[in-house]
Amino acid sequence: MKQVLVILIFISIHGFGQVYSNKEVGKKNIDLIDSLKNSEYPYVLPIWGEKAHKAGYTLPLSAGISTQYVWQESEVVIDNLHAAINDGELVDVSEFARLYNTITKLHAVNIRPDLWILPFLNFYGILAQSNPSTTTSVGIFLPDSTGNFEQVVEFQVNSANKATSVGFGITPTIGVGGGWMAWDMNFTWTDIPTLSSPAFAFVMGPRFGKSFRFKNPARNLNFWVGAFRLSLNSGTEGVFKLDEVVDTETFQAKVDQGLDALDQRYTEVEMWWNNLSESEKRNPANKARYTAANRVFDAAGKLLTGLDEAATHIEESTISYSMDKRPKDKWNFTVGAQYQINKHWMIRGEYGFLGSRNQFIGGLQYRFGL
Repeated sequence: MKQVLVILIFISIHGFGQVYSNKEVGKKNIDLIDSLKNSEYPYVLPIWGEKAHKAGYTLPLSAGISTQYVWQESEVVIDNLHAAINDGELVDVSEFARLYNTITKLHAVNIRPDLWILPFLNFYGILAQSNPSTTTSVGIFLPDSTGNFEQVVEFQVNSANKATSVGFGITPTIGVGGGWMAWDMNFTWTDIPTLSSPAFAFVMGPRFGKSFRFKNPARNLNFWVGAFRLSLNSGTEGVFKLDEVVDTETFQAKVDQGLDALDQRYTEVEMWWNNLSESEKRNPANKARYTAANRVFDAAGKLLTGLDEAATHIEESTISYSMDKRPKDKWNFTVGAQYQINKHWMIRGEYGFLGSRNQFIGGLQYRFGL
C-alpha cells in the first residue's frame, strides 16, 4: 500500500514559476516599447530572443532555479488487488479484499532549474524529495447464504516512507499587456525503495493570470487561476514488511476474527445448499451462487491462513502485491499569486482545492541571464 504515495509526489512537482514573455501594448508604455526596439538584447537565450526584444516583448531572465515546499492531502482509489504472503504466488483478492478511505498526506521539497529555450517556451528539470504517509482501510468481505457480501473484519494500514522524483517539463506561455496564459506539462519518474520499478506520471495544466506593475517596472504582482490533470501508469508492484504497516498488537486478533467469520459463513452456505432439493440445486442461479461463494471462501482462506502464519513471526514477514491505482479526481482547481521583487527574485504561493485533493505550494525563485 505504500506505493499509492507516489501519486502525491507527481502532483507536488507541478510548481511552475509565473514569469513569461510579455508583449508591451498601450500608449502609457510607448517609452518602454521604443526602448526595447532601440536597445540590444544582452543574452544568448532564448533563441530568437533578440527578435522578440525588438518586436516589443519584455523577456524574463533566461535561466532560473526555484525551490518549493509542498503540503498535500489526497484520496486514492485502489482496484485489481493481488497479494501473496512472503514469497508465495500472487492471488487475486479483489473479489473479497477491498481498500477504501485511502488518504495520502505529503510534506515535500522540490528544486526546479529552468531555461527559456524560445521566447514562448520554458524547459525545466525536476528533483524532489518527500516524506509521504498513507492510511487505508482493508476490509474482508464474505458472502452469506443469500449471496450478499458483508464486511467481517477490517485492517488498518498505516505507512510512511521517503521518495525521490526526477523528471522534466515544458511550458508554452504567452503574455499581452500583462495578461498571460500558460500550459504546463511535465514527465516524472518516482522511486520508492519498496517499488519494483520507478513509477511514471504525466501532469498537464492550464493557467490564466494577470500581472500588475508597481512604479518600479521590474516589480509586479501576479494573480492566476488554473487547473491540472494527472495521468499515471496505474499498475504497481512491490513488497512491504508486514510489521511496518499494521498494528502488531491487534493484528493476530484481527486475523482470528476473520478466520472465525470465514468458518461461520462457510457453514451457513453449506447448510443452505444442503437444504435445497435436487431440482433447486440444478437451478443455474443457485448453482452459480454456491460456486461463487466457495471460490471466495477458498481464496480468502488461503490469504487469512497465510496471515495467521505470518503473525507468528511478523517481524520477518512480507506481503507482495500488485494493484491498479488512480486519484479519485483527476482534475484539481488552483488559485495563486506571485510577488516579483525584481527581475531576479520572486516569491509565490498556490492553493489547490475541489474534489478529493487539497494542497499548498510555497516557493522562492531566482533568475539570471545567459
